[in-house]
Amino acid sequence: MLQLTKRTEYGLIALVHMVDRAGEFVSVREIGDRYPVPRRLLAEVLKDLQRANLLESQRGALGGYQLTRSPEAITLGEVIAAIEGTPSLTSCESFGAAHAGECEIESNCPIRSPIHRVRKHFWDLMQHTTLLSLARPEPDVSMDLPVHAHRPAST
Repeated sequence: MLQLTKRTEYGLIALVHMVDRAGEFVSVREIGDRYPVPRRLLAEVLKDLQRANLLESQRGALGGYQLTRSPEAITLGEVIAAIEGTPSLTSCESFGAAHAGECEIESNCPIRSPIHRVRKHFWDLMQHTTLLSLARPEPDVSMDLPVHAHRPAST
């Protein structure tokens, strides 16, 4: 099913750590000392986030990385796109324009449109989920309810 890569997980861990250290540069070593993540991979991920202008870096003894914008202005979607690209749910979505027509049932596929809507809603959620909301989540009472409790009662 839908699953973030380890690269994205490590990037999000680092970014949330930076939210807690707002205004300070944070080193790969500091993050690696705090969380059991591979430092080399973490360094690569932070460079990807820097190239996407989500982080700025500073060299030297007091150097490291810090957010370029406030955590409420950085979305989960931006982070995922910087590290993984835009996710797809089906193989036909990952073909792109260069491979159009490679699916034998594309013209009358019964799931293409519904899956596209699911993907769009999922991506919209990612684009509206901020780094601040990851760092300081609000309790969600509905998460404790069984799935059937969300359905309206039949009349």
